[in-house]
Amino acid sequence: MTQFKLTDPFGTAPSKPPFSQSVSTGVAWHNLPVTHEYTLGQLLDQTIARCGENDALVYPDRDYRLTWYEFGGEVDRLARGLMALGVKHGEKVALWATNVPHWIILMFATAKIGAVLLPLNINYKREEIDFALKQSDAENIFIIDGYRDCDYMKVLNGLIPELKVQPRGELKSERYPQLRRVMYLGGQKHRGMYSLNEILSLAVETPWSDYLARQRACNCHDVVNMQYTSGTTGFPKGVQLTHYNIANDGYWIGACQNLSSRDRVCIPVPLFHCFGCVLGVMSCVNHGSTMVLLEKFDPVAVMEAVQKEKCTATYGVPTMYIAMLDHPTFSKYDFRSLRTGIMSGSACPTHRMHQAQTKMYMREITNPYGLTESGPVMTMTRYFEKSIERKCATIGQALPGVEVAIINPETGELAEVGTDGEICCRGYGNMKGYYKMPEQTERCIDKNGWLHSGDIGHMDAEGYYYITGRLKDIIIRGGENISPKEVEDFLGTMPGVKDVAVVGCPSKKYGEQPAAFIIPADGVTLKEEDVAAFCKDRIAWFKIPKYVKFVPSFPLTASQKIQKYKLRELAHELWPNA
Repeated sequence: MTQFKLTDPFGTAPSKPPFSQSVSTGVAWHNLPVTHEYTLGQLLDQTIARCGENDALVYPDRDYRLTWYEFGGEVDRLARGLMALGVKHGEKVALWATNVPHWIILMFATAKIGAVLLPLNINYKREEIDFALKQSDAENIFIIDGYRDCDYMKVLNGLIPELKVQPRGELKSERYPQLRRVMYLGGQKHRGMYSLNEILSLAVETPWSDYLARQRACNCHDVVNMQYTSGTTGFPKGVQLTHYNIANDGYWIGACQNLSSRDRVCIPVPLFHCFGCVLGVMSCVNHGSTMVLLEKFDPVAVMEAVQKEKCTATYGVPTMYIAMLDHPTFSKYDFRSLRTGIMSGSACPTHRMHQAQTKMYMREITNPYGLTESGPVMTMTRYFEKSIERKCATIGQALPGVEVAIINPETGELAEVGTDGEICCRGYGNMKGYYKMPEQTERCIDKNGWLHSGDIGHMDAEGYYYITGRLKDIIIRGGENISPKEVEDFLGTMPGVKDVAVVGCPSKKYGEQPAAFIIPADGVTLKEEDVAAFCKDRIAWFKIPKYVKFVPSFPLTASQKIQKYKLRELAHELWPNA
């Protein structure tokens, strides 16, 4: 097989000609193919052959550690067990669970038999699960006991009362006529459900010849993962991602960090989200890196994992890094093993990125950008990028083989370099489409194949992209455009400010006024006039927040992104006569 390897791991970004329009295709920094056409199963088998005796999966908070050989064996057992149950090629397997040990094993087991994994948001409640099961036509679902204040068992038994009275394997649900099997991702037995142990024990009933034939029937362009969008606006949409999408995206995400079989990557982000299962898992599997998993994010648990397992990389959104950097026990932990990682999901404050580089030794930390529909990453900073301003102010350059363009949302034409427009992309990462939503798919991917992000930004002459807001996020005050990110970055440097989010508040006179929601640092008391004084004479007067509200926290999605639409709603409630 062709082995991907960085031929110049400490080189510099390839030179590029000057751009006349805001479109670029990422350039590979080696002479190997930009994409491969492996299924996830084939990719895993290659990694096992190359790195079999290395650690593949580690949970440092419990006695759970698998080499790549052992990991592959567990994948095969579960895959054959699912086949014995009757799971067919193309069937969807929903998964409602935190980052438990068999989550990733199930991800590859379903991939090997041609099934489609359907990760569900761990924060879903009854109505959201009901919608997802109906809209997705899921034939199977795995669950755990629950998460936080939601009892998954109670929810599912309420939605599927037949579980209490019908034999396993013969489920006929009135509410979900397509649903055939409910499975418990653990050893305990529950009425109407198959336990994980029972499924694993059924593996012997599937001949190896049948298992191999099923794998040969898989194609890299088959859908392998269906991610539901977070649903922060409107109903969630099922994003259909193929083996080709996430395997190639995972390779280049890892390459941008210079990952190899020597690396150990701490993954505390949720696996149901692309951040966990693509940026995390697929990067590691492509490069043979060890996956160090946490069932849920806890700042102390992450710091302990990094120290105990000598992790060379860790992932998180800015709020996660802030929780670690500001934790009273931070100085007790040894971060010297760290080299790289990812800080993404929302704007990366410059001073926090600097702290991660200096206090956590993450000199080669990176910042990717994309959306679930793009597989998910389309642009990313590289590990060899020296400028911290570029690591924070930009979202990097296009991934190799991905075309990224800035398109004028009004004319549909390519914008000039340095001119704002909608960030769009096309390439190996773009989704196959939204499940059973052709009209929404056409609105997202135009006739020329450009996937529209909904984010506004521009590209500079060296091919670096900048986000200035969303199509609906840009604040327009009396004809003046205000970038929320610019104001957030500025206020983030104010002493006593832990985090800040800026949104537009409706104004009868100006159309909109900027409003800032600020989380003060622990033990610090701030006043509105302090913010105004800090801004005076330092930023344009029309950018200074007209309204300021100090809050203990922000409303967040399960992947820890700020739900700005909720802050806009709150601003309208707080200042209705703006």
